[in-house]
Amino acid sequence: MQNDNIITTANLTKSFGQLQVLRGISLSIERGEIVSIVGPSGAGKTTLLQILGTLEQADGGTLTVDGVDVTSLTQRQLSDFRNRRLGFVFQFHQLLPEFSAIENVMIPAYIAGTPAGKARERASRLLDFLGLADRAHHKPQQLSGGEKQRVAVARALMNKPAVVLADEPTGSLDTQNKQELHQLFFRLRQETGQTFVIVTHDEELARLTDRTIHLKDGQTVD
Repeated sequence: MQNDNIITTANLTKSFGQLQVLRGISLSIERGEIVSIVGPSGAGKTTLLQILGTLEQADGGTLTVDGVDVTSLTQRQLSDFRNRRLGFVFQFHQLLPEFSAIENVMIPAYIAGTPAGKARERASRLLDFLGLADRAHHKPQQLSGGEKQRVAVARALMNKPAVVLADEPTGSLDTQNKQELHQLFFRLRQETGQTFVIVTHDEELARLTDRTIHLKDGQTVD
């Protein structure tokens, strides 16, 4: 694992109206780390993850991701950066129901302008790696909860992102599927050096991660 920071923040703040959600968050995450973010509801976990993922803009402070000061990018540059350098896994997978598993996985590559044949080849390899080769042409409604979430992980990995950001990725899964997804994150890190930042209420997953960032009242706590 290289000893360099893939994410660095300094004094991030964010308010929604009169409600201050983040109160000066400064942190760093190393390339290849699996980091969990935990804290009570309302602590600012999802807001922080959305800012790290450039889905939301901070009111103040700085954010550097994979060597890029993202606070200086235009909206178009941000959109392109997000598509090429970041992957997302959400609690409820957010697959498009009209598309097959492999088509869902290919969507980030289409957005990036990757040729269809090349995109399909990588999507196929990812589904095979995740044990879903025989489910590639099934629609989401034909997949189990665990299979849908693995398709979502494949989609997140499609453009070889610098960081995968996951918001409660095991929140809708049963115990066996939770454990399989946990193992998958660590296997991906071992085989590809993938960095993961995971917001979770799942204490078992948090204990397994390399490091846990605790948030309370919009601040990091020891």
